[in-house]
Amino acid sequence: MYNIVYIPGDGIGPEVVNAAKRVVDATGVQCNWQEAHAGLATFERTGDPLPEETLAAIRGADASLKGPTATASGGGFRSVNVALRQKLQLYANFRPARTIPGIKSRYDDIDLIVIRENTEGLYSGLEHTVVPGVVESLRVISAKASERIAKFAFDTARRQGRKRVTCVHKANILKLSDGLFLDCCRKVAADYSDIEFDDCIVDAAAMKLVIDPNQFDMLVMENLFGDILSDLTSGLVGGLGVTPSANVGDDAAVFEAVHGTAPDIAGKGLANPTALIQSAVLMLRFLGEKDAADRVDGAIRTVMAEGKRITGDLGGTASTTEFTDAVVAAL
Repeated sequence: MYNIVYIPGDGIGPEVVNAAKRVVDATGVQCNWQEAHAGLATFERTGDPLPEETLAAIRGADASLKGPTATASGGGFRSVNVALRQKLQLYANFRPARTIPGIKSRYDDIDLIVIRENTEGLYSGLEHTVVPGVVESLRVISAKASERIAKFAFDTARRQGRKRVTCVHKANILKLSDGLFLDCCRKVAADYSDIEFDDCIVDAAAMKLVIDPNQFDMLVMENLFGDILSDLTSGLVGGLGVTPSANVGDDAAVFEAVHGTAPDIAGKGLANPTALIQSAVLMLRFLGEKDAADRVDGAIRTVMAEGKRITGDLGGTASTTEFTDAVVAAL
């Protein structure tokens, strides 16, 4: 029996979270589901978008499944996602991009992974006004965090049978900060002689991904570059609505959909739960439930390939419930 925290989030969050829970339960994996809260609705109700009891619940769980969360208009509070990653030291973001049969894209057989450092860079949130009209933001890169994310990438590559890890950087311009990140990746790579290592400047990597994404296998990079390129790779296989995400630390793991809250369709039964169900697949693998994860992954791919019960964003007419029913049936 696994203790799993689930965070419904905002907008379509409760609908896609319920769909993912249904699918996990249908595998036969025994989960004790514990509800926790975060996001805009939580902020409006309690004055805190990320209550301490939610953090404590995540720390005490085997894993957590999170729906999308909104931010107050005009600011109001920092991103819940960023706060979660920093407060829980979820230092590794894992974003696979894999072709799904039945979803149109410009390329076939894409299968790559973006590993993103989750706690530093410009997302450290260290910025201030120098003088009126001039704002300074500090981009923090440390050897400790850089070596830690590089080791996570190589360990993941070895575990998944990947052949090559590419460090994406801008060390030609940011010679100290990205220079440090690249040096740390090279240092770690020396301990993994079974895995090829190379590096690529970030703008060149973006161009190469668009020209031919099969040039890459696994990419590791700092926070902002990872945020941008992981969305780019998601776009290569159908968009944020079908791609999963995992945030992993030494003491906690949160699996989430990275798409928005889509308030315009919230509560209408139109949301596509694929991204969060795929994130639940990553969660099952994290828990060691490989067979259940493979079955869910296969069920999603079967439903997508048939194309009969897919949601409107993918050109179909199925509701959230109808799509989920089809995935459960395919199990």
